[in-house]
This record gives sequence, C-alpha cells and structure tokens, in this order.
Amino acid sequence: MFQRRFAGWALLVLAAALVLGGCAPKETAPAHFKVVLQTTKGDVTIDVTRDWAPRGADRFYTLVKDGFYDGARFFRVIRSPRPFMAQFGINGDPRVTAKWADANIQDDPVTQHNTRGMISFATSGANTRSTQVFINYTDNSKLDASGFSPFAVVSSGMEVVDQFYADYGEGAPDGPGPEQERIEKEGNAYLDSAFPKLDYIKSAKILEAK
Repeated sequence: MFQRRFAGWALLVLAAALVLGGCAPKETAPAHFKVVLQTTKGDVTIDVTRDWAPRGADRFYTLVKDGFYDGARFFRVIRSPRPFMAQFGINGDPRVTAKWADANIQDDPVTQHNTRGMISFATSGANTRSTQVFINYTDNSKLDASGFSPFAVVSSGMEVVDQFYADYGEGAPDGPGPEQERIEKEGNAYLDSAFPKLDYIKSAKILEAK
C-alpha cells in the first residue's frame, strides 16, 4: 500500500475540515492538458489524458488549479536497491490537508501500464485515492493488477525526477524515511526539521489545456 491511513487521525482531520466550513472542490478536466512542476531540481512537464483515468485526471486538475501541490515535498523517493517511484501529494499546511480528509474518489479502470514516467494515484485500498500521486521510475506493470491506474506521463524532465533526493529511503515504519501521519499532522515543519534534504515542488501550473 502506498498511501497509509490512520483511523484516529482521519477523524481529527475530518473534524478540522468541518470547522473550516468547506469541502474539497471538484472540476472536470479538459480532454488533454499539460502541467509544469517547477521543482528544486528543475522543471518537469506532465501530459494528462483524461480518457486514461477520468476521475484521476479530474482530481489532479482540481488539485493543481487549487494550488495544492505548491510547496509539496517528494517525501517518498525509492531508487535503491532498485528503481521504484517518487511520491508526493501531502500539502505542507495541515489545515489544507484537512480540507481533503474526506474526499476520496472512486477507482478508475486500469487502461495504461505503470511503466517508466507514468503517473498514478497512491491508494490504501479500493476507492481511496485522494491527493497523493507517484511517478514510476521503471517498469512497474505488476502494479496494474492492484488497480493503480495511470492518468498521465512525464513528457519532459524525467532526468529531473531521476535526481530527486532519495537517501532517506522508505518511509516509517518500514524504513527510516518520513512518516506520512506526521506529515499530515505537522506539515512541512516536520519535514524541514527532520528531512531537510527533500526536494519539493515550488509551483505546479496548468501549462496548456484543450
């Protein structure tokens, strides 16, 4: 499982979302659109094809337009002992994370393969996609059978993705890297203190839509 959920914390963030008085926005994405991630290692351009995974594409489009990924860390970057993936998608502000606490989307059929450069949402089981996504470093087509549905591909800048800081390794509790529950509760303050070398997204913008 790529996206961990904790029942107690989920209740807390849901309560916070209710206090904030809002719910997660939703927009319908164009049939095709490009997103540029300006990262600490350089620019990464992502091409999204809505037909590949409509619900995933809509969610990603909404998150980018909402500025959700601005400042987000690449908190799970696995290149050793074999290339695997680079994961991001927890906002640096716990109050913003709370806004999306109860906003899971239904699964999409898997129409593409999780090969190098393809991008899918992380999950913690059926119909649990929310905000976290990962970029495949290699041919991870074995993930297809588990319902990881690619909605986009890195069209330029994969050499940038290859440079994201990876020495922290797998996240806690399976490794010494960042703990997702703490990122959700403490945001970038926790990551900046304990994992200061993580690369991050300076901004994510819709570059082109049609």
